[in-house]
Amino acid sequence: MYVESVPNRNSPPAILLRESSRLDGKIVKRTLANLSDWPASQIASLRRVLKGESLVAPAEAFHIQRSTPHGHVAAVLGTLRRLGLERILARTQCAERDLVVAMIVARILEPSSKLATTRGLRQETATSSLSSLLGLDQAVEEAHLYRALDWLLERQQNVENALAKRHLSDGSLVLYDVSSTYFEGRRCPLARFGHSRDERSGNPQIVFGLLTAPEGCPVAVEVFEGNTGDPTTVAPQVNKLRQRFGLTQVILVGDRGMLTSARIREDLKPQEGLQWISALKSVQIQQLVTGGALQLSLFDQHDLAEIRHPSYPGERLIACRNPLLAEERKRKRKELLEATEKQLNKIVAATQRKKKPLRGRREIGLARWAAFWAATRWANTSACLLKKTAFVASASRTISNGKRLWMGSTSFAPVFRPRLSAVKKWWSAIRDYPMSSARSGV
Repeated sequence: MYVESVPNRNSPPAILLRESSRLDGKIVKRTLANLSDWPASQIASLRRVLKGESLVAPAEAFHIQRSTPHGHVAAVLGTLRRLGLERILARTQCAERDLVVAMIVARILEPSSKLATTRGLRQETATSSLSSLLGLDQAVEEAHLYRALDWLLERQQNVENALAKRHLSDGSLVLYDVSSTYFEGRRCPLARFGHSRDERSGNPQIVFGLLTAPEGCPVAVEVFEGNTGDPTTVAPQVNKLRQRFGLTQVILVGDRGMLTSARIREDLKPQEGLQWISALKSVQIQQLVTGGALQLSLFDQHDLAEIRHPSYPGERLIACRNPLLAEERKRKRKELLEATEKQLNKIVAATQRKKKPLRGRREIGLARWAAFWAATRWANTSACLLKKTAFVASASRTISNGKRLWMGSTSFAPVFRPRLSAVKKWWSAIRDYPMSSARSGV
């Protein structure tokens, strides 16, 4: 039995399944089936079977021992190479550069400790195709990663200079901000007890500042001692921009807590060609309002207004009012007043109850203080009479235009919840004003 292809003039050949035999000394062919409509692969398989070969199903031909995820690694590593980051780290390939690239990709895909990262890079315990793509065939140990970081630290200035040359130019904006994180251990020379943004005041802190391009691309980073104040980190960044990066015209952008009036006066104004954009603090904005320099009528037609003031010579003040935020502050203030009044009414009821009424100037005063303990004074309190046997309080709901502008300031009543968490929640609700003002030395 065999498969034969029979020519068919101008038509495709006929594929026939035949068998042959001898009859009276002659070879006789008998057609068993016409296979012309079969796929070519199926016909080839039938020929192999007829020749005595053993066919194996694809699932049985090989055994999958392991399969590691690849798509997300290809996306991140491909983007990194398209940005040319490998050549910025080092022009030639080396083991340290591959390990640094592996740590960058691993930090993006699955942030973890150095020990967990080494497990993900070993061939036996690999969690992705990252090690194979970078050619990390050797067993990666934790010490290898730390040595690669030491290698990177030696090249930090070269990397930052290359990034600054690519992303910064004279006259461009430079964004700067600082943050901090807590530190485990006692051997870090920069770890100090200071302000904790992670609410881990019991741990030493380290402070780090980041310079970025206008698009947000990181250019340079610097680590400071944990007890370093944010404003004191400005001067080193100015020197870095001027001396290392060679920029003569710079516009530095920072928040109000960092670019303070003292830093502007001492570090920025003396520098020729250095301009800045920051924001005024709430007390400074309130002074502009009380002095009449900043009025609500400025925002009748536009959301932005530019003003000048003798207190800020050579600076432009750009004021912006958000009506949606003002409405939200108005709502919160109303809720705070109602909640405080509710607590005060409880004190009044306690002094008038028949069984064990609240008596005594000290006891009533302590109860009243419990309702006001998070605020400096109650907003617009028109009557607050404290006697030995009675307590009467009332609040005025009438708010002037000036008070509407400062909806949510510390003079308004808090929600009475004698817990630290409630005080923090109240303060976060009222500390931001619907009016903001930016100061610019541009």
